[in-house]
Amino acid sequence: MRTIVAITGASGAVFGMELLRRLPGERFAILSRWGQHVTREETGLGREDVAGLATRLFTDADLSAPLASGSNAWDAMVVLPCSVSTVGKIAAGIADTLVTRAAAVTLKEGRRLVLCPRETPLSAVTLRQLAELARDGVTVMPVSPGWYDRPSSIDELVAGFVGRVLQVLGVDRPGGWRAEELAGGERALPRERIPE
Repeated sequence: MRTIVAITGASGAVFGMELLRRLPGERFAILSRWGQHVTREETGLGREDVAGLATRLFTDADLSAPLASGSNAWDAMVVLPCSVSTVGKIAAGIADTLVTRAAAVTLKEGRRLVLCPRETPLSAVTLRQLAELARDGVTVMPVSPGWYDRPSSIDELVAGFVGRVLQVLGVDRPGGWRAEELAGGERALPRERIPE
């Protein structure tokens, strides 16, 4: 498996770092200038730390990088976290950085593109752009961790959301909400009804 992970300037760099840690296969990272700033502010980590988790780290300004060409194959690209500026550029077809160019290539080559915006509230402009991208085949996964696993720490919250991203990419992970009811082929007992 060969995956591009782009970390842009939205809050939530820890999610992109965790995805790089857990992805199998080749992991090509792109760290935008503001992504680098936010990563350092939020985690205390820098470019060298991102590079240590990736097969190779590319500079966002390097439009001569191999990720700028569809003649090089990869399976998927994930932008996590994805700034609304990045959403807007991808939706408009603007490919003026390696992140946006790699996203444009991923789209034109029919590969899986996953955008994980971490912004709230979302403007009507961004919602329209995300809807258009979803119609074009992009998977839109706002950074919205689940609580059904009863996370007891920030690390567990991050791991839970990243696990969902891995599932979308086709990476098997154990468990899931009430997964035990699917095991063994036994008929599950009905759950107690919650009174209204």
